[in-house]
Amino acid sequence: MKLALRVAYDGTAFYGFQRQPGVRTVEGELIRALTKLRIIENPEENDFKGASRTDRGVSAFFNVISFVPGERGDLARPEILNHHLRDVWVLGVAEVPDEFHPRFWAKEKTYRYYLVDEGFDLETMLECAKLFEGTHDFSAFAKLEPGRDPVRTISSIVMTQRGGYYVVEISGESFLWEMVRRIVNALRFCGLGLLEVGEVKSMLEGIYTKKIPPAPAEGLVLWHIDYPGIEFTGDGRGIKKARRDLFERYSRALTRAALFGDALLEL
Repeated sequence: MKLALRVAYDGTAFYGFQRQPGVRTVEGELIRALTKLRIIENPEENDFKGASRTDRGVSAFFNVISFVPGERGDLARPEILNHHLRDVWVLGVAEVPDEFHPRFWAKEKTYRYYLVDEGFDLETMLECAKLFEGTHDFSAFAKLEPGRDPVRTISSIVMTQRGGYYVVEISGESFLWEMVRRIVNALRFCGLGLLEVGEVKSMLEGIYTKKIPPAPAEGLVLWHIDYPGIEFTGDGRGIKKARRDLFERYSRALTRAALFGDALLEL
């Protein structure tokens, strides 16, 4: 039997998802709790795998890990795990086939970026967003890794206007390093008149001298991963703990936003 956990986390508390020596990471925090509870002995022996290696500062509402449980696999429940994790919450668990791999079984990933409205020209931003949809070489909009194909397919980009900010939702099968954040910054530059839509088109065709820099990591969240036929189930106590922790972060952030908002109005 293999188990998969749906996990959420506050990326600002970690140096990214992937384990690194000497720094706190999401993967390290999960392994610490799982081994402490004897759900696994170690990541290698229990085939510990993750779906998405999010960068430092990037959060998740839906990332997935999988492993073969050890002697105390019965403790792999949100109700138990959320009392042993910090800045990470288990929102669901699923029994999956032995051959399941959280990265390669993902049909589609959706990211959300929260972008403060700087007086954007929305029509231009939407025109720019349409250019990214479909299959393209995203070399100009990613930090390339050796051996990785820069061609990717984006199924949709949706922009939703809210009070004082936009939610940019980008969906696709897979993404390159910093790809979403660089696309968001391209949309931002177009909306501010700093980049022409035609220039974006040329960059997607391989004609460019400079790449678009990435938008700040703190505005990005891995929002959903689609696994056809797999359902993650939570429990009341575990979800209640996650909701309480998230509300504390929300209330602190809202208080600070209100404080600085009033300061701006007085200047």
